[in-house]
Amino acid sequence: MNKVQHILSKGELINEKYNVTFFLKKGSYAETYRVKDQEGKTKLLKLFMYSKLNRTQFTENGDVLEVEILKEIKHPNLVKYCDSGELLLEGQKYAYAILDFISGETLADKMKREGSLNPYEVKDIILGVLNGLNYLHSLQNPIIHNDITNLNVMLDLSGKIAIPKIIDFGYARFLSQSNKDFLKEGLNPFYQANEAFNKVFSVQSDVFSVGALYYHLLEGLPPWFVEISKYKSDTVKLEDAVIEKRKKSLKFSSITDTQTQNIISKALQPNAENRFKNIKDFIKALNGELEIQQLSSPQEASKPKLKEIKKGKGFSAIAGMQELKDTIQLDVIDALDDQERYAEYGLTIPNGMLLYGPPGCGKTFFAERMAEEIGFNFYQIKPSDIQSKWVNASQENIKNLFDEARENAPSIIFIDELDAVVPNRDNSSVNHMNTSAVNEFLAQMNNCGDEGIFIIGATNRPSSIDPAILRAGRLDKIIYLPPPDHEARELMFKLYLEKRPREIGLDYSEFAKATENYVSSDIKFLCDEASRKALKMKSRISKEILIETIAQNRSSISLKELNNYKSIKAIMEGSTANSNQRRTIGFKNN
Repeated sequence: MNKVQHILSKGELINEKYNVTFFLKKGSYAETYRVKDQEGKTKLLKLFMYSKLNRTQFTENGDVLEVEILKEIKHPNLVKYCDSGELLLEGQKYAYAILDFISGETLADKMKREGSLNPYEVKDIILGVLNGLNYLHSLQNPIIHNDITNLNVMLDLSGKIAIPKIIDFGYARFLSQSNKDFLKEGLNPFYQANEAFNKVFSVQSDVFSVGALYYHLLEGLPPWFVEISKYKSDTVKLEDAVIEKRKKSLKFSSITDTQTQNIISKALQPNAENRFKNIKDFIKALNGELEIQQLSSPQEASKPKLKEIKKGKGFSAIAGMQELKDTIQLDVIDALDDQERYAEYGLTIPNGMLLYGPPGCGKTFFAERMAEEIGFNFYQIKPSDIQSKWVNASQENIKNLFDEARENAPSIIFIDELDAVVPNRDNSSVNHMNTSAVNEFLAQMNNCGDEGIFIIGATNRPSSIDPAILRAGRLDKIIYLPPPDHEARELMFKLYLEKRPREIGLDYSEFAKATENYVSSDIKFLCDEASRKALKMKSRISKEILIETIAQNRSSISLKELNNYKSIKAIMEGSTANSNQRRTIGFKNN
């Protein structure tokens, strides 16, 4: 039997810091070793082979994405990053990450020894995993793990109490990244949500994975298990078989507690909209703070639902952006409210509008305030609500959505991440099923305004949308939502701080001046951070605290990204990036 060759040898010194003591495992693009640092402490070294990494595993700057994600995180239920660097060995380039050594075993190893686990122990394990994910999802730029399984959770047994730690971030992605930049090969299909088979990842897809882990630990097998050996290496057929089996109700044998069954069933809903909205709700349910009722079968839960829009302030709740609000009022809201008068002037009802711009600029917030302003029924749709692995199911979902909206007309359909719902069909990476879904969506949109339906699409990537959706009779208005201007930022600081304990006479204009190119979500974050500092200091929120907070937190949008959006805006308007004659709200020339 041939001995497996490893890249590093025992006793080898890495960058004069880490001494290799033991080889642990080999993956498709990385090897893991036990090493000792200069103080003699045991650490883990993960060695990345640049030549075997997929292009989706790099950042825009050419760094290894997994390493950059590890640098961002610090939580008791996550593996701890210590150091990183690069190596050049025999003409080959490698990257490495040094992680804290965890003295314990994976859940998979524990299950090999014990089979299914004690319900009380499992609950503690799941709560630990959820706490780690809640931290990842709550970051300013949220991280989706995408690969929660019994192999990727270790129990740290170094103390009196076993602490679960999420260990592998090879498939983790920032939520702001495109779903196209995601390599899903190698993922365990039994832990993947339905939408994840189409490379759609979100908070809800991580919720599904934890639900699958919870079920697996208690029942001994993953939910809706099928025999893998039947499908050999045909991943597509295996995924189809898993999806087909999920049409049936989830069965429990070892789990007898009704509330536990209900919690797991909610986490494992095939339709993302029917799962826990976030990890916090999952935690509340486990702690008995949120009662989960028995759910209907997966197929009964797929009908689109109206989102309740409570009576609110409408546009008055939006800081600044007066020119945009005036334009929407005249061209959209008044046209929808007073159709007969507009018809006298030969003006048709608009079918919809596209909101585009950098992430964090309030596209969803603007759409909801518009729904309040106009009083229409409101449907908020994500790609995962429409996309499906089943043949023709995506088209069926789209048809059901529009049928429901017609029944409840007048209606607003707000579609987030429109580029994932109607991707450019000329793109070679768009498969046949997605092309069919785009065709169905375009057909349903044709002159939908005449049927009392108004579409609002939102995207951070307008260049990736199929151009047919921007033609007359579909999305008639194209609007650029830039980072808030000085006046809007000043009003945002005032709005976010007015009900908090603050010093009298704060100069909001000064804060606005210090936050040029900061997006709306950045301003909210700054106010929250300043409030936390003031709380710790047991003082009121002061000018000094706010200025210090601003200095410590850069804008989430780089100047390069902002300039890219300005170039996109110029292209959408049919002008050059250097033109100063265009209106900032970004309507397309008809």
